[in-house]
Amino acid sequence: MSGDSRPPVILLMGPTASGKTDLALALSKQLPLDVVSVDSAMVYRGMDIGTAKPDAAFLRECPHRLIDICDPAEAYSAGRFLVDAQREVTEIHGAGRIPLLVGGTMLYFRALQQGLATLPAADPVVRAEIDAEASRIGWPAMHKRLAQVDPVAAARVQPRDGQRIQRALEVYRLSAQSLSSLQAKAQAELPSWRWIKLALWPTDLQAQGEHIAARFRQMLDAGLVAELEILRQRPDIHSGLPSMRAVGYRQIWELLQGRCDLAEAERRAIIATRQLAKRQRTWLRAEQDLCRLDTGHDAAGLALDYLRSAIDRIH
Repeated sequence: MSGDSRPPVILLMGPTASGKTDLALALSKQLPLDVVSVDSAMVYRGMDIGTAKPDAAFLRECPHRLIDICDPAEAYSAGRFLVDAQREVTEIHGAGRIPLLVGGTMLYFRALQQGLATLPAADPVVRAEIDAEASRIGWPAMHKRLAQVDPVAAARVQPRDGQRIQRALEVYRLSAQSLSSLQAKAQAELPSWRWIKLALWPTDLQAQGEHIAARFRQMLDAGLVAELEILRQRPDIHSGLPSMRAVGYRQIWELLQGRCDLAEAERRAIIATRQLAKRQRTWLRAEQDLCRLDTGHDAAGLALDYLRSAIDRIH
């Protein structure tokens, strides 16, 4: 790591409601950082309460890029994020500052680090053929076939993980190229940046679950239902949009449709948020070279010490 001259990019990850936004503010007061949001819901204008978007006073003190950049009727994607984030990071580097990318949308973090391979679209005929073969010989045998054409992908997949085996075989049969080679090509095309990765890591999961519940109740008190009612008045807003499938909004939409009462919508939203946090923790376990910060201790102080040391090794 010593003498690494690549421009640094700090990634601050963590499950929902773990304190990432407050930590970003604390770090930005001490280091020459510009913050870029990595959140698939905060990109939407008019969705402030349910996304826990920093308010105007906070953003004046700690500006965030890639917040409020598109309309809720639009579909924002990992591909679009990759283009937007690379542009912002390049601009921040050009100004002589360090990008701090903060959020909980793990797919976006992965796209930023590994790129997005251009893969063939799903083909129902090919998938049916693969499924028929698997029904005859079993997925472990199909895994062995995958190992013959794409040993790298096979090494990452369990022998009984039919969905991932099917997709890797499908890509090979449709493109005559292995999934792993297409992914490696996408990664090779990425800018040469040095990742410095931090993750807020709640060790008391019961306390985090209680915090998630309390935060959602605060969102209700702050007017989440009214926020969604305003959006629903628009003829171009419907429940099938990516924006409206965000956790919290989806459950309040069901409330406004009369499919449940407020207590049930609250219960469903809290459960869904806790499930999201669990998925985020699972993603983070697969991250390499990650500095974990226990949310129960001095996360800001530990993060600052780690970043100063990492940045000194670059300059």
